[in-house]
Amino acid sequence: MQVFLISNGSPHTPEQPDADLPWWSFTKTVLAAAALSLVRDGLVGLDDEMAEGPFTLRQLLGHEAGLADYGELADYHAAVSRNETPWPAEEMLQRLDATRLRYAPGVGWRYSNVGYLYAARLIERLTGLALEQALLQRVLAPLGVARVRLARTPADLAQVCMGTAASYHPAWVYHGLLVGPLAEAALLLDRLLTGDFLPPALLQAMQTAHILGGPIAGRPWTAPGYALGLMQGPVAQGLTLSGHTGVGPGSVLAVYHSAHGKHAATCAVFSAGGEEGAVEALLVEQLVAELGVNPSAS
Repeated sequence: MQVFLISNGSPHTPEQPDADLPWWSFTKTVLAAAALSLVRDGLVGLDDEMAEGPFTLRQLLGHEAGLADYGELADYHAAVSRNETPWPAEEMLQRLDATRLRYAPGVGWRYSNVGYLYAARLIERLTGLALEQALLQRVLAPLGVARVRLARTPADLAQVCMGTAASYHPAWVYHGLLVGPLAEAALLLDRLLTGDFLPPALLQAMQTAHILGGPIAGRPWTAPGYALGLMQGPVAQGLTLSGHTGVGPGSVLAVYHSAHGKHAATCAVFSAGGEEGAVEALLVEQLVAELGVNPSAS
């Protein structure tokens, strides 16, 4: 596993491999930051209804819009495993019957990559830019993260460490797949959650979580929740984590921020193969040690 740690805003890890890695669903945190920058600048309201259906931007980013997810389609997983050419987005939405909401917006929760496809489309509409340029302009450059790019074709992954995956087409990630070094993922999250990129009220909204229930077997959460582009909740060791885990063929990435007293830290972990729980457990171990938490006192 690769680990990168930031302590009180400064890198706190010995020299690390500098390879580009797939950010998987940590891309959602970047998309949410871009969407919230549009709210910050008055281009859209967090509770404005979206063009794609009777749900708001807040509900999209929090997975509360009533949308299904293409991960439910057996044909999707089969096509990915056979390394087929990705379906056009509109075909995927048709196969999923995506216009049929699975519950009324705002009254339930269901993880949905489709919601983030819609968020990506909103970002493109309101900026008039292709997604990669919009993310660079609105998030990556302002946060000082220079080596991140959007992978569109298998050739874009040629120099990316894909773990145990022999091949993959990034267009199967319909909201977009960012790739970049592990250190840049940690820096982005740390600067997003501790700096002035978003005004305090909007940053608070981003970190207001919908609690999803009790502990999950094999995962560190005692009360897992989801905020706006952030997986968030307490763990048994006495910390509250805020960030995102990403899983794809061949690898797992987890990037989380936490604070204890006046000390704050952000940790990113990448594993070739492996399971979310093992990666998150190592990340929690790193944060507990760095923040000086005594788990027995929690």
